[in-house]
Amino acid sequence: MELAPLIVAVAAVAFLYSTVGHAGASGYIAVMSLFGLAATTIRPTALALNILVSILTTWQFWRAGHFSWRLFWPFAVLATPLAFVGGYVSLPTHIFKVAVGVVLLLSALRLLARPSADDVAHEPSRPVALSVGGALGLLAGLTGTGGGIFLTPLLLFMRWARTKQAAATSAAFILANSLAGLSGNLTSTRIFPAVAIPLAGAALVGGAVGSYYGARRFDHTVIKRILAVVLVIAGTKLIFTT
Repeated sequence: MELAPLIVAVAAVAFLYSTVGHAGASGYIAVMSLFGLAATTIRPTALALNILVSILTTWQFWRAGHFSWRLFWPFAVLATPLAFVGGYVSLPTHIFKVAVGVVLLLSALRLLARPSADDVAHEPSRPVALSVGGALGLLAGLTGTGGGIFLTPLLLFMRWARTKQAAATSAAFILANSLAGLSGNLTSTRIFPAVAIPLAGAALVGGAVGSYYGARRFDHTVIKRILAVVLVIAGTKLIFTT
């Protein structure tokens, strides 16, 4: 396998995803699958890169004043331990992933079709946020992602947060879940792939640039369009790969 093209692809994924507060796990999984890496290598590598990029993204959106602890913690409190459980277990999830992929593609279409208004109707109740966060945490662990790919469109569609606030919340959500998911995976397998080390530098460069532009340069309409592209990539990956 030629490592250089994979490094470039990882940097591009990190840039694209970090502009919308995501860390890129579904994109990393897609490109590593295309390059023929083993499934046992892909999952922990994607989570490790997720952790690095989500640290940068959380920091950039927090510095820009978009992070709300009150919105974040109810989603995260149950998500983190359930992401550990999801990362620990291995299940035959092909049909489940196809269903989730279809949902993501429909979410992308709705984002492109919706007006560009960026307002908040109401924040979710604590029981709703706790239950949704727990379910998304388990889903994040099972799919080897941080869960932001599911949380961000939900926050926007339910009008629980503005675009950049949703991105900031998802970035921190991804960080917590990726740490838990990787811990669960390493506890189960006790193997950390060596290829993750050179890919980490590429993810850091792409994530640093993308998170800066997402937090400080792009307006909410641009971020929504980029998010739609991200959802298409993630949904397609889930549908067409096992």
